Amino acid sequence: MKYKKWSLQEKLEILSCSEELGIVETCRKYSVSTGTFYSWKKKHDTQGEAGLKVTYDTRSKELKHAEEENRILRKLLSNKEIELEIQRELLKKKFGTSDPRKI
Repeated sequence: MKYKKWSLQEKLEILSCSEELGIVETCRKYSVSTGTFYSWKKKHDTQGEAGLKVTYDTRSKELKHAEEENRILRKLLSNKEIELEIQRELLKKKFGTSDPRKI
């Protein structure tokens, strides 16, 4: 089931409508659970309109994809650096130097 994402104006409209119709009727009319309604009401009472602002992730899909690709590339780079360090240590043990040009 996909959940509806309510905008700030919709939330304010629902809260103001509840004063006229009552909480139960308003929740039925807009298909909002009473728990969600009371959560919005509590946030509105304590923080005002700032408490009702949309908080879900608004980053673009391209940005998310780029961040994921960046994470993967960093992991690959760190693995490669570990491999090189191990090779240097093995060369040091075998030939007494970590510089392959001196062999």
